Amino acid sequence: MTPTDSRKPDSVRRTVSTVFNELTAAAERLSGHVRMTPVRHSRFLSEAIDGEVYLKLEHLQVTGSFKVRGALNKLIPLKGSRRHIVAASTGNHALAVAHACTTLGLDCTLFLPESANRHKVAVLRGYPVELCFVGGDAVNAEHEARRMAEEQQQVFVSPYNDVAVIGGQGTVGTEILEQAPYADCVLVAVGGGGLVSGIGVTLKEHCRKTRIVGCSPAASCVMYESVLANRVVSKPSKPTLSDGTAGGLEDSTVTLELCREIVDDWLLISEREIAIAMRRLYDHHALTVEGAAAVAVAGLLKHTRHFANCRAAIVLCGGNVDPDTFSSILAST
Repeated sequence: MTPTDSRKPDSVRRTVSTVFNELTAAAERLSGHVRMTPVRHSRFLSEAIDGEVYLKLEHLQVTGSFKVRGALNKLIPLKGSRRHIVAASTGNHALAVAHACTTLGLDCTLFLPESANRHKVAVLRGYPVELCFVGGDAVNAEHEARRMAEEQQQVFVSPYNDVAVIGGQGTVGTEILEQAPYADCVLVAVGGGGLVSGIGVTLKEHCRKTRIVGCSPAASCVMYESVLANRVVSKPSKPTLSDGTAGGLEDSTVTLELCREIVDDWLLISEREIAIAMRRLYDHHALTVEGAAAVAVAGLLKHTRHFANCRAAIVLCGGNVDPDTFSSILAST
């Protein structure tokens, strides 16, 4: 665990303020478009830390992940326009943008890495959108998507590097404040940092004592490494069950300074620990989640002493897991 620097430069203050204003507007904008996902008390996890643990079931969100909040918040203002939308993703953000564009009547092109989760790709093919596959990881796909958007004057929707997207994701935090108030800590999976930034801005504004815990797979922890280095680090990702958080960062991402300011602790999780957490959620709660959702649960199980006697909330960020992958995990853990 590595606490972040407590200093808050003026640029960070301005960014935090901008995100907070955006997520305040997002709460109203998204009304009727997304679900207020339930929170479930976990007796199993509560007993593990001799405290109280609540699971935010965001894997039950429209499209199976939190990503639809950010996509819709970005795109609702464009409803009725003829703007063409471009996005890049390993899967969940692409699903969110495809859903938002279909709902709002917008044309869309999605760039995906060739290694994208095949289950998510199969679902994407059910939407009236164009899919383009790019070699390498998610960063390569983002570069190609941005290039196309700039050359053809189209709208690029980043999965994390956009205040409107971060504001939409932050509505998860608004709901946690209502459903699990007075949490001592909130554990969130971190990839590009949009979700943890949005949640963190929300919670820190209303309850500064709440600790934000960022959880990443050790096989792909670019944001963690970037926070330590205070710059975007280029580091290849290894294969991980947490494909929803895998990949690199854009050099200009606004989420780096937000994560440096907002995330209090960082946990790195092994692939074995992710698999075990997925199995425990299934055994104790009959929940089927993807690896990215299990990362945060694994963080709590790995550090039970650190979270002893805490009132904790864990965001289960997505449920779009490949059936064969999940069956394999059940058979091997």
